Amino acid sequence: MGEEVESVGHRVSAAAPLTFTIVITFQLLSGWLERLKKKRGSTNATVIQFRGEIKQLLKEASSLSQPSTFAQAAKLRRLAAAKEKELANYQESHSKEMKMSYDLYLKVLFLFKVLTYFVLICWFWRVPVATISQRLVQPFGKLLSWRTGGTLNNHVMVGIIPWLILSTRVSKFVCRLLK
Repeated sequence: MGEEVESVGHRVSAAAPLTFTIVITFQLLSGWLERLKKKRGSTNATVIQFRGEIKQLLKEASSLSQPSTFAQAAKLRRLAAAKEKELANYQESHSKEMKMSYDLYLKVLFLFKVLTYFVLICWFWRVPVATISQRLVQPFGKLLSWRTGGTLNNHVMVGIIPWLILSTRVSKFVCRLLK
């Protein structure tokens, strides 16, 4: 019986930091994916090639300033405008493709997060995740000890659902500070 209480105490002491670590990891991954999704200005080889061709066409068109070469200069400018339009279409389709892939990653991360939270809730249901002095959480003791049995030796037993809510709020705050 003594070993059983000791193992439960050990599990309780490791549960709070483990849960917080899981929650903050999900928050950091989610924020990282959101930043990558919003990141613009891709500089891949195709975009660089398009910009180089447009620059070259405009340079050639500006060098043709004689009245006899006006038609050729106008043709080069129209060709440069067509290339710019092609570049804009390429960038738009590329950004849509990237956003769709990041949206997929975010959805998978969200589903994994929900599944992990569900497993944590099932695992720690009616088991205290942490213990906090009753004086520190005086008005909120019953709320924090929801479904875990209340108080023991002037310590509030914190349940998994309040701990997940608290960990999520704190991890969002930490992630905002890290931005």
